[in-house]
Order: sequence, then structure tokens, then C-alpha cells
Amino acid sequence: MRTFRLLLVAFGLLEMLVPERIVQWSERLAFENPGEGTLRPWTLPMARLEGLAFVWLVLRGRSVPTPFRGALAAIGLPAALFPKPFVTGALGMAYENPADLELQSWVVPFTRVLGVVYLVVALFAGRADAPMDDGQDEALELDPTDS
Repeated sequence: MRTFRLLLVAFGLLEMLVPERIVQWSERLAFENPGEGTLRPWTLPMARLEGLAFVWLVLRGRSVPTPFRGALAAIGLPAALFPKPFVTGALGMAYENPADLELQSWVVPFTRVLGVVYLVVALFAGRADAPMDDGQDEALELDPTDS
């Protein structure tokens, strides 16, 4: 698990330090015509911010804070239920010419899966860290007078 967290932190750091390379790599994967898109001026700074938030959440090692859960749910729900309009909207926010971009066939189904993952994290993150209040804690403690 430690290696997985290290990989997640490394990806977040790369997104903070060289977002243009991450975007170029993503375009090669996701578009039939990579390099055709014109990024909006705020796209790379937002990618840096996303990388920072990602690293912070991974390094926390605990549950996802409530405001982040709300944001994950707000992103995950439309991505899971309406992946095609979600992708179209996201491309319109990130690119000046979204109509010129041709998506690979896997992008929309993957968006639905990613939306479900965001929802699962939003709904269940931190539940494992919640204190148990069912009386079992005391049953597990050893009484030093019992011999």
C-alpha cells in the first residue's frame, strides 16, 4: 500500500510541476487528434491546483474532509449519470475549441467509471476511521485482574 501511495504522490507532484506534460500525455491517450486543442489560460494553473490538492489528500492518510467529499460527489454524480454531457462540458471548460477534438471510444465509458469511483470515495471515505460505539471496544480490552 505504501508503494501505491508513493505513486499517487509522485503523479500529483508531476501535475504540479509539469502540468503541460501531463496534459500532452492525456491528449495522446484520449484524443484521436492530439495536439489540435487550444487550452484556455486557466487550464494549466487549475491542473497545478488539482495536483496540490491530490498530494495533500494522499499525504493526510486519513479520511477525506467533508468539503472535499461534497466536491467529489458534485463531480462524481453527473459524471456517473451523464458521462457524455459531462465530458463535453469539461472539454469546453479546458479548451477554446472543444468541437475540434475527437475522443477515443473509451473516454465516455471511463468517465462513468471515474464518476462512480468519486461517489464511492465521497460516500464512504473515513467510515473505516470512525470510532466504533457498539460496546465491542470494551470487550476487547483485557482486565488485569482477570487471571
